[in-house]
Amino acid sequence: MPGMRRPGAPPSLSDVARTAGVSAATVSRIVNGDFGRASSVTIHKVQAAIAGLGYRPNHAGRSLRRRESQIVAMLSPNLDNPAMAAIAASTEQALRDAGYVMVLCDTHDRPELQDEYLEAMRAQLARGYILVSAVPSPGLRAAMARGEAIVCVNRRNPLGPSPFVGIDNRKAGADVADRFHELGITALAAIRPAVMSSSIAERIEGFLDRCTEHGLKRAAIPVAAGTGPDHLAMGYDAIRALVAEHGWPAGLLCPSDLMAYAAYRHASETGRTIPGATRIIGIDNNTFNQWIAPWLSSVEIPYRDFGPVVVEQLEACWEGAALADRILPHRLVQR
Repeated sequence: MPGMRRPGAPPSLSDVARTAGVSAATVSRIVNGDFGRASSVTIHKVQAAIAGLGYRPNHAGRSLRRRESQIVAMLSPNLDNPAMAAIAASTEQALRDAGYVMVLCDTHDRPELQDEYLEAMRAQLARGYILVSAVPSPGLRAAMARGEAIVCVNRRNPLGPSPFVGIDNRKAGADVADRFHELGITALAAIRPAVMSSSIAERIEGFLDRCTEHGLKRAAIPVAAGTGPDHLAMGYDAIRALVAEHGWPAGLLCPSDLMAYAAYRHASETGRTIPGATRIIGIDNNTFNQWIAPWLSSVEIPYRDFGPVVVEQLEACWEGAALADRILPHRLVQR
């Protein structure tokens, strides 16, 4: 019969209205918290019908009608990197706690994929965007021009100011130099990706600047670059180039733990003892280190604490608050 609920179908707003003996419009207002036009008796009847039927409001449908949603898109590169996965897990939890749904997209650090996902998420009425290690792209520039809510994490927006969540990367590099200085190690070197992000560049510059403050000549500290699809491959390519031209240093900065793993692999292949002959210090302090890299000291980035701060930055964007960086504390974990 018309108006009857199909067997097995979830209860609808119309079902609630019919059970309570009121209009669908009245149910809609009460479900959405508008009690001003309903008597206490009507409110009680509607709430009893909702409880009795097990009705759950379709917030997604309402959001589509209002051209808004609770979807937040995170665009992150190389999710096989434990650091990226840790940021995603922390942020998803914080967004879920705040009532939002996160959609996670892997850009593989490619601008065309970043733009493809930005456009796809715009079509899904994403309320905001979290860009982990963003790269310059036309789609990012267009999103900024539209005034989209964009929070950049780990790497600053390459096209202009956006709310940022991360650490003081220059200080992280400087802390590594300080540790080598404390250990009395002066034969130093560093490896890096051939194409550096702002965060990696800041770590390397902070390291080199602090080394010069400790009396070392910058030109005497070789920095080798490597290429590849990820930090493992880049690290392996870079350490091979470094050793081939300069030999093994006594102290080596790796701007990510994955690059440090690659350096260790080459050391094991060439008979170099780690940390006996060469001490390696990374940056990230992945949770895997205590299991697979007990030789690796590393600057710990508090990725598990990023999520709530990212949500705060998004909410500030939605409220039109002034842009402000959120710099979280880091620490050097010595092993």
